[in-house]
Amino acid sequence: MKTKQVPIIITLVAGLTICIIGFVTRMETAQFVKTWAIVLVSFYILGCIAKLLLDKNFKEEEIEGATDEAAESEGEEGEGGEKEADLGNLGNSADEEEK
Repeated sequence: MKTKQVPIIITLVAGLTICIIGFVTRMETAQFVKTWAIVLVSFYILGCIAKLLLDKNFKEEEIEGATDEAAESEGEEGEGGEKEADLGNLGNSADEEEK
């Protein structure tokens, strides 16, 4: 999963929210800029933490999925070998019947 954009999206949503709140409440410019900067930095850090958690969880799922796929492919290879052995036995039994 691509999680590179997670911190950016979270930060932009928080910035948009604080802009709307600032305009609706008619916040003073100096207070708005300080609040906006604090919110952007805080939510960027939270977004980075969320990205790390997502990467960690999806990496574990990918490893488990790869392990499951490897086990399935080994099972299929084993079945193919048995089919070949069965075909070989069929040929041998036909030869024995001819004798």
